[in-house]
Amino acid sequence: MGKIPEQQEPKKALGWAARDTSGVLSPFHFSRRATGERDVTFKVLYCGICHSDLHMLKNEWGSSTYPLVPGHEIVGVVTEVGSKVEKFRVGDKVGVGCMVGSCHSCENCASNLENYCRKMILTYGATYYDGTTTYGGYSDLMVADEHFVIRIPDGIPLDACAPLLCAGITVYSPLRFYGLDKPGMHVGVVGLGGLGHVAVRFAKAMGVKVTVISTSPSKKEEAIENLGADSFVVSRNQDEMQAAMSTMDGIIDTVSAPHPLLPLISLLKTSGKLVLVGAPEKPLELPVFPLLMGRKIVAGSCIGGMQETQEMIDFAAKNKVTAEIEVIPIDYVNKAMERLAKAEVRYRFVIDIGNTLKSSS
Repeated sequence: MGKIPEQQEPKKALGWAARDTSGVLSPFHFSRRATGERDVTFKVLYCGICHSDLHMLKNEWGSSTYPLVPGHEIVGVVTEVGSKVEKFRVGDKVGVGCMVGSCHSCENCASNLENYCRKMILTYGATYYDGTTTYGGYSDLMVADEHFVIRIPDGIPLDACAPLLCAGITVYSPLRFYGLDKPGMHVGVVGLGGLGHVAVRFAKAMGVKVTVISTSPSKKEEAIENLGADSFVVSRNQDEMQAAMSTMDGIIDTVSAPHPLLPLISLLKTSGKLVLVGAPEKPLELPVFPLLMGRKIVAGSCIGGMQETQEMIDFAAKNKVTAEIEVIPIDYVNKAMERLAKAEVRYRFVIDIGNTLKSSS
């Protein structure tokens, strides 16, 4: 049930795209590929706005091609499945995150680490197997290989879970991999933005003691009262930092701007781990002596494989972990980008695609 004959014609789609480095988005008609035998086609209902979308729109990383349709926090409802699709049926709630393809043959792919495959295909702004450009979720429909489609469980709101497909897995994966998910452990979270606030919620759901580390004293009430953090440290307050020295088993650093690492390393216990998930544009200075004296680790992590992403969304549904969002109409997207650049959002914009993007059909 739910399977269809293979479609011969490309699908008409409507999205919002940037045409140049100004980053200004406007309506854009384009074609999605036909539903292949292992493809899932779904109507997009919501798409989160990631800070990386802003970088890509303006080609700040030097890899953008235009026209560019952003969006890799995409959720919706299945409308068609290919003849060999096994995991999904029409009507299922699904999502697509940061990638839509990989080589399927390397060691990373064999280990369910498609996110580290050298031939990983990004959801937008990349070249697909057939040579076409990938377009993201600021559009009314998606077509994706079922291997890169996530099932969204019942009981979790689609709008508030959309950001988990990027921000959520970005912090969930290092918590799991680096063993910072054990009840009773003490984990610091640096930065209380789109990534940081979700990190707090996941860590608390895992039974971990959480301290938020921020430059903004005004965020203390939010961190503790709304997000459930156990404590709050102002990184510019030397007394507070001194009191927290050598108390943390690990730190998830979500900051994407240049910042000093030495004060954070000092907060770690012996054998503690500082995991970077933000992406500063300039290199950070790494003092080695404090690492040697405490057998400490500075590491990195980038999203997660498909198996782990499904695990993450299932965990989120079971433990009621969602993102704090501001839902916007598609025609507000350029204003949202301006606000995002100024960090004027709490904490993630989500575009209401289903109700505000006029159908192309």
